Amino acid sequence: MKLDAALQAGEVALVGAGPGAASLLTLAAAKLIGDCDAIVYDALVSADVMTMADKTAEKILAGKRGGRASASQHDICETLVRLAQSGKRIVRLKGGDPFVFGRGGEEVRALAMAGIRFRIIPGITSGIAAPAMAGIPVTDRSVNATLAFLTGHEASEKSRMDWQALARAFPVLVFYMGARNLPEIAKRLLDAGLAKQTPLAIIRNATLANEQTTVATLSEAADGSVTARSPSIVIIGDVVTNRICWKD
Repeated sequence: MKLDAALQAGEVALVGAGPGAASLLTLAAAKLIGDCDAIVYDALVSADVMTMADKTAEKILAGKRGGRASASQHDICETLVRLAQSGKRIVRLKGGDPFVFGRGGEEVRALAMAGIRFRIIPGITSGIAAPAMAGIPVTDRSVNATLAFLTGHEASEKSRMDWQALARAFPVLVFYMGARNLPEIAKRLLDAGLAKQTPLAIIRNATLANEQTTVATLSEAADGSVTARSPSIVIIGDVVTNRICWKD
């Protein structure tokens, strides 16, 4: 399949919108965004990207933000199926990559069960893009041969994570959606054995004009001396000390 081929009537493309800047879209993503009948988009898709949509395209916000009223995943899947069955050419536009904490798997399963034709356009995931924009390598041979990508939602009492195993096995931890639970994440990692001075970086609005990077320590995050606001990526580990600022 040619990924950037024109969508057929009744076809859905799950498209990764990348971390925010329109210039970081793939060629296929840019082409399909500009040539479709309907776009079902997430809250984290930037205005920069949405300006690339055809003015006649129907634009449906299906954003999911922690702690805020938002469409249920069931409703989003039903919307995609309904639009496709009506013969529309649909772009399901998701921040970052559709299959990295993006529930893309749930959506393609729903489309497949309904017999809907679909394709997948990967995007640059924020867990790699945000540290890069901040000048932080997610891997550095002097620091790590492994890293873990994690969701900050798992810092609750019902967490499925083995925090001690994470602390032992992964010198670098990258948390998506970690802003709200940052103090709890830091406390769990300290309890798991990480040092109080373990460096961390909070990168907010990566690749956009209002991008911000805050560098601190695990103990400062645990006691609330530093806080994070969504949307942010949190990276923890000694790679943070290897940061080289490369933007004015």
